[in-house]
Amino acid sequence: MQKNSSSSGNSPAKNAAKQHLDNLKYEIANEVGVNLKEGYNGDITSKDAGYIGGNMVKRMIEDQERKLSGK
Repeated sequence: MQKNSSSSGNSPAKNAAKQHLDNLKYEIANEVGVNLKEGYNGDITSKDAGYIGGNMVKRMIEDQERKLSGK
């Protein structure tokens, strides 16, 4: 039985959102000096991973606040 795209969870919107988050992750990692590579990054410390994730959330909140304020 073949799944259609809506049941598999791979809609174009989800793919675009995932790509945007991946781009943001690599951008933040570069800014904070953490060397991420494509694929598995299990060799980075929990501290570095948390630092990247925390900065991603901070950036997303700032972007949404900017959008809501009309700037």
